Amino acid sequence: MDPIQLFIVEDQPKILKAQVKLLQGVPELKLLGSAGTGEEALAAIEKGVPDVVLCDLGLPGMSGIEVTRSLKARHPKVELLIFTIFDEEDKVLEAIRAGAAGYLLKGATADKIVAAIKDVHGGGTVIQPSLARRILRHFNAVTPAPGAPPAPGMRPERTPSLTERESQILELIAKGLSNGEAGHVLGITAGTIRTHLEKIYEKLDVTNRVEAVTEGIRKGLIDV
Repeated sequence: MDPIQLFIVEDQPKILKAQVKLLQGVPELKLLGSAGTGEEALAAIEKGVPDVVLCDLGLPGMSGIEVTRSLKARHPKVELLIFTIFDEEDKVLEAIRAGAAGYLLKGATADKIVAAIKDVHGGGTVIQPSLARRILRHFNAVTPAPGAPPAPGMRPERTPSLTERESQILELIAKGLSNGEAGHVLGITAGTIRTHLEKIYEKLDVTNRVEAVTEGIRKGLIDV
């Protein structure tokens, strides 16, 4: 199996050096390059497109969100993993909507970083329950409680209905399983998983796995 092509975007030299040193020694990975700014990253990636990009949210100049949005527009097959901290819920949500496949808290162990890279490359997602719950507090601050009357002039929010199979798949995706792994658990093909996911995205009005999981939690369709 070919190694996963990786690119790192991190503006703090010490952290970047540590990440490069760590990931260069992983046989399943091939580091294509690194950059300290979003602008440098986009220019370098045009010369060699990676499979996965590790991107810090707090970049100078072009933000990690803007890097994510621009990369997904230019290279839709590139998967992005963003590094965040606990007080960046709003930015995490924006990055997810921009196309990020998952997020890691700064300070994650080496094993978790490598596992996350492999997960998103395999079609999975990376959700950390502790941060997911904090994101839900953001949603709860702007969303009426279940059964509460809508605000004047606002239509009540419709809770979508998922089939039993769709709920099973969303639960597995929330645990970080790839399409193939979820298919193995349920005894169906990865292609069938993709078909179900497309229907789930449509029902939840989302575009990717991370947003689907977050929206599924918010609407009470799954638990994390």
